[in-house]
Amino acid sequence: MLVNRPPLRDSALRLDYAGRACVVTGAARGIGRAIARALAAHGASVIVSDVSGESADQTAREITRDGGHAHAVHADIAERDAIARLIAETRQLLGRLDVIVHNAGFYPLRPFEQIDPELLDRTLSVNLKAAFWLTQEALPLLRSSAHGRVVVTSSVTGPRVAYPGLAHYAASKAGLNGFIRAAALELAPYSITVNGVEPGMIATPATSNLGGHEHRRALESRIPLGRLGRPEEIAAATVFLASDAAAYITGQTLIVDGGSLLPECGWLPGSAAPSS
Repeated sequence: MLVNRPPLRDSALRLDYAGRACVVTGAARGIGRAIARALAAHGASVIVSDVSGESADQTAREITRDGGHAHAVHADIAERDAIARLIAETRQLLGRLDVIVHNAGFYPLRPFEQIDPELLDRTLSVNLKAAFWLTQEALPLLRSSAHGRVVVTSSVTGPRVAYPGLAHYAASKAGLNGFIRAAALELAPYSITVNGVEPGMIATPATSNLGGHEHRRALESRIPLGRLGRPEEIAAATVFLASDAAAYITGQTLIVDGGSLLPECGWLPGSAAPSS
């Protein structure tokens, strides 16, 4: 039996950010830069936040040069006071806040037995604790928005898989996924959604932290789509989750990894199948 339903409104499907204000952390380079540029290209006013003030300035200038609206704010989000200043400056510059994208990450390679208190503390502060403090500080502004969104750049490393030398990073990202679910539940009464993107291996300046050209080729050989992802592909997922098109999605993460998690025991089409 066919049921007559009203047609979908085009406005519910557009990624239109006109009149909306967004904060992106870790936005000076790599994935964060791509997210900031994508939001601005869809009409948002963007606060480009980064621990590197000079690089944040450059990204903001590029967005403005290309016809977008952006301001750079230097902030080390490992410090809660810096987060408070970031949100206060956002209010002063833009007068509102609709979207937080917590993208900043810290992940120097370190063998498990060499992880020290300083490394672990900074990793947890930048990657995990900042999600709490950013959302808390922004909550009054997000409550007053009709489009309150929190989007977090998580990772497949930690929630899904492990990588040698990144135990500290994996723990922080697994914690982020717990934050996403819990915050989504508690902020739902305010119509604020909380979601995340879990990137796989993405080609950014920081990728060199994991090894050289030969290492990259080895990584690509294990990805079903045959290449590392591009920052713009993570930005596309983020823009969707922060948009009206995703207004009924909350407490979820979207894996963007080129199919890396699909092969059983690392087997890929075209290679010798493992014996059963």
